[in-house]
Amino acid sequence: MPEQLSVLLPVWAGDRPDFLTDAFRSSVDAQTRRPDQVVIVRDGPVPDPLAETIQELAKGSPVPVDLVELEHNVGLGPALDAGLAACKHDVVARMDADDISLPHRFAVQLPIIESGADIVGSGLVEFADDPDEIVATRTVPTDPDEIRRRARFATPFNHPTVVYRRPLVTGVGGYTDFAKMEDYLLWAKLILADARVANVAEPLVRYRVGAGAYARRGGRDLLRAEIALQRRFRDLGFTTRAQYARNLVVRGGYRLVPEGFRRSAYRKLIAPYRR
Repeated sequence: MPEQLSVLLPVWAGDRPDFLTDAFRSSVDAQTRRPDQVVIVRDGPVPDPLAETIQELAKGSPVPVDLVELEHNVGLGPALDAGLAACKHDVVARMDADDISLPHRFAVQLPIIESGADIVGSGLVEFADDPDEIVATRTVPTDPDEIRRRARFATPFNHPTVVYRRPLVTGVGGYTDFAKMEDYLLWAKLILADARVANVAEPLVRYRVGAGAYARRGGRDLLRAEIALQRRFRDLGFTTRAQYARNLVVRGGYRLVPEGFRRSAYRKLIAPYRR
């Protein structure tokens, strides 16, 4: 039976109006199987040009758009939880305000959900300025057992690509306020709840890699977030003691190495790539 789909798209003050326009239209107007609702979460005040773009997109959308306006910037996890509460349909697709969905994205992913999966992600391609000039392809495990194994060391889903069942996500507590690691923690909770997991190898999203992308994946703040995440995994029983120790050494060390080494390590260990 065909499922109805809500697209969950958070926006904050740092987003660009032109990037948001591309993200929205690629995920709505250009889709061969369009969503049935879009929920835009405005995470705190935004500049006037961005606010105007949000209103224009909502007004001109071929599908209903609901705007959740948060008074203060609360961060990605709480903003997404607020957006989930506004989603009218049980199936929700994530979309970021600076990425681009390929036209057949939902036509590929929704039948997998309809066949019984609780969450399905996909590969993605990275670009810098021109969406047609691909920098690299980020691959994902597709075998459900491999997805679960991979999750004990690195995130098994590309967050901007996922489609999932909202009741299951909210049933495990949603994203919560776990800054910088909210998506990975959610995947762990879903796997512990025996969610039926799936990935499509084909890249279905074009992911914008801005300046400083690898610099932002390191530093002491990220190290503290990494340690907190690994402790949470251990408390949940998601990882063994050996896996916990390995992750602290490998993933924690990754946060402190120079940016050039971090780029290489990320592509070889944390998120496999191919060119």
